[in-house]
Amino acid sequence: MGKKKLLRVTTVDISLNLLLKGQLRFLNQYYDVVGVASDTGCLQTVGEREGIRVENLPMHREIALGKDIVSLWRFIKLFRREKPFIVHANTPKGSLLSMIAAMLCRVPHRIYTVTGLRYEGTTGFLRFVLQMMERVACFCATKVVPEGRGVKLTLMRHRITGKRLKVVRYGNINGVDTDNFSPAACGRTREDVRRELGFLDDDFVFVFVGRIVRDKGINELAGAMRRLKADGKRCRLILVGWFESGLSPIDPHNEEFLRGDDCVRFVGKQDDIRPYLLASDTFVFPSYREGFPCGPLEAGAMGLPCLVTRINGSSEIIVDGVNGLIVPPRSTEELAEKMAWFVTHPAQVAEMAAKARPMIAFRYKRQDVWNGLLQVYKDLE
Repeated sequence: MGKKKLLRVTTVDISLNLLLKGQLRFLNQYYDVVGVASDTGCLQTVGEREGIRVENLPMHREIALGKDIVSLWRFIKLFRREKPFIVHANTPKGSLLSMIAAMLCRVPHRIYTVTGLRYEGTTGFLRFVLQMMERVACFCATKVVPEGRGVKLTLMRHRITGKRLKVVRYGNINGVDTDNFSPAACGRTREDVRRELGFLDDDFVFVFVGRIVRDKGINELAGAMRRLKADGKRCRLILVGWFESGLSPIDPHNEEFLRGDDCVRFVGKQDDIRPYLLASDTFVFPSYREGFPCGPLEAGAMGLPCLVTRINGSSEIIVDGVNGLIVPPRSTEELAEKMAWFVTHPAQVAEMAAKARPMIAFRYKRQDVWNGLLQVYKDLE
């Protein structure tokens, strides 16, 4: 008897490429895995790397009713042809459309992993619409898997679904590759990278990795760095990522500061972020909302303590005072205060750093996360 068919759905191929790297190849040992997403240029690359078949199904990330109906019909035709045993989706639009289509096609197992809730941070009619989209996706699914404990509690508090909710292991969709994210695997020395970036030996270095937008707390981060500089603190910030000018741009004067001030090293988007983590002393992530962010996981695996905000995901990865510190979101003053604490308490920072990698390896090692997900599938049989 052949392997049962598993269709893994994301809205765009970038999510398959980055969020599920390695996982699809692992699952293909046990199921006939097909990756389904809108092709933006890397779908075939994903298929070749993971050793799976891929299907291009055009979708739009934003609400576009006419085009969404066309995508829904394409899903229905795909499911009728493939007759999958499991359809497993994450990312909002792909999940909504695929869960509706899978229910209409009577796919026996329809799994929706909720990685983040887009309605958080919105108000008015848009919030209502986004909440209804989540409710419909959860209603059509036979199993809803929150990516972390914070997402689970939010789904319950806002009554998005009445289904039984269970986080896989400690949370996160794909875990962290602790073999790859380790100081030993980087192939560089901390001293060499810091020298290339122009840092002095006694500079305390913070690092941020991600989209450079308002919702990631970048305005507060820029304000905090200004305060630390004015107070004479010897600290620097490595900024890894890209500026976006869409729905959540940062203030222009902050962008000018982050691009040009001598206390900031803006290095742009990087395929390999490990050298910048290696050169740093603390990972700072002042985001307003997340599902379960990869940045603190990867930084922790590299032995960095983290300064994060009290939001879903981040406050599950970081135990306040153990492997990092937690501050309220949207507060420049409290962020600056805690950043200054890191600069002036090297012994405590070293203790946190020593605990960071073991905690991440124990809870979020990639192979363990994959095995936990595989058990979810096996339980369906």
